[in-house]
Amino acid sequence: MAHLRINGADLYSQVDGAGDPVLLLHGGFCSLESLRAQSDALVADHRVFAFERPGHGRSADVDGEYGYERGLADTLAYLDAHGLQTVDVVGYSDGAIIGLLLALRHPARVRALVAISANLDPSGFTHSAEAAGVPVLDARQPRGDRPDVERMHYDRLSPDGPGHADVVLRKLFRLWTEEPGIDPAELAVITARTLVMSGDRDTIRPDHSLLIAASVPGAQLCIVPGTTHDLLAERPALISTLVREFLHP
Repeated sequence: MAHLRINGADLYSQVDGAGDPVLLLHGGFCSLESLRAQSDALVADHRVFAFERPGHGRSADVDGEYGYERGLADTLAYLDAHGLQTVDVVGYSDGAIIGLLLALRHPARVRALVAISANLDPSGFTHSAEAAGVPVLDARQPRGDRPDVERMHYDRLSPDGPGHADVVLRKLFRLWTEEPGIDPAELAVITARTLVMSGDRDTIRPDHSLLIAASVPGAQLCIVPGTTHDLLAERPALISTLVREFLHP
């Protein structure tokens, strides 16, 4: 566990296990703790590589706005720093978008891709204007006294301190409302075996997940029942099993 200098920023990195390499890409306002169950399930027979992007987890924030192109560039630089030419990729939310871009722009670098709760553009959200009239399942689920786990991780891990969270969230909300802008037709060039996954009550509409899967040649689609955008925390064992079985056909 250490920090690597990637494109001018010191990014926290974890490497564990032995076997074929797999790269984990976390979501927005998440740390690697959000993928802990999947990492633990994979280390038995994989060399698991993971890093935290600027402003996330143990990586300090950087000046300027966030962008998926920066995320892609950092991911490529991270793979190069470890001498990894081809990997399996498991990405969640923002990490899944970066995974799709990696498989799209650099197909030789991705052997298999699991894209969890990705969207191609902001129209994929259930609350978007384009979603008006599209049938979706009721996403309301009572939180009760359940704590905001990602905020707790941020407060505990961030070198910028708890008070910087509002800056990170502002930049993330800008990102989520303006990016990405991926044409579904572009996905036809992806050669990686691909599994597209989302929750049936996700903030990503099921029909948008279907669009992604239908646009990637040979892709599989999994809609996880009874889950929201927090599906990694809601069904960690099931998702870990699905990921492992997909990576070991």
